[in-house]
Amino acid sequence: MFKWLAAALGAAVAAYGAYVGAAWIDYGRPRAPAPDEIDPLLDRFIPVYEIAERHHIGVAAPADVTFAAACETDLMQSKIARAIVKAREVMLGSEPDRTTRPRGILEYTTSIGWGVLAIVPNREVVVGAVTRPWEANVVFRALPPEAFVKFDEPGFVKIAWTVRADSVDPAFSIFRTETRAVATDTTARITFRRYWSLLSPGIITIRWVALQPVKAEAQRRASEVRASLSEK
Repeated sequence: MFKWLAAALGAAVAAYGAYVGAAWIDYGRPRAPAPDEIDPLLDRFIPVYEIAERHHIGVAAPADVTFAAACETDLMQSKIARAIVKAREVMLGSEPDRTTRPRGILEYTTSIGWGVLAIVPNREVVVGAVTRPWEANVVFRALPPEAFVKFDEPGFVKIAWTVRADSVDPAFSIFRTETRAVATDTTARITFRRYWSLLSPGIITIRWVALQPVKAEAQRRASEVRASLSEK
């Protein structure tokens, strides 16, 4: 049993080490968006970026329902998300956030310092901040849209991300989320590259695990609307 556990742990460490190496090499060479992933609204704020993470899922619900569910879903209900946040605290020596926060993704993130840069009602919201993500007790600093675009103070990383619902037909949509980041100078780029290489598996996993809860909640809401209409 001990040998099996040791072998499994060794394999996991080796796989993680390989990922870190690949993430280090790939940093600064983000994949170009596919035609359906192009986002002109996000392009206004970070047109050139060093990392980009894109995720999507099909949802059997109208786009406005999907968008509302995405903004209001409580990400911290996920045990995986909570475990990843806790792991970051342990790795970086962070102090736990003991403040009572609102539950929805959008309200939660704005409560910790992110700012809304742009919004298309019932379709998309772009959220951004300037920060030093490698700090143990990270601080997110919101800026007005134009100030965010022009911000170039050394030692920071500009990050913007989206919640977006694309309509396919009246009863089906695609939920999308994209995160972009760019460092403001060489020193920040070196530090962020190291941070991203080590911790991006958790960051990416949080975005991935958010897809299913959004889909389930949107489809539940759409089903309730259909049931209500059929009773009339």
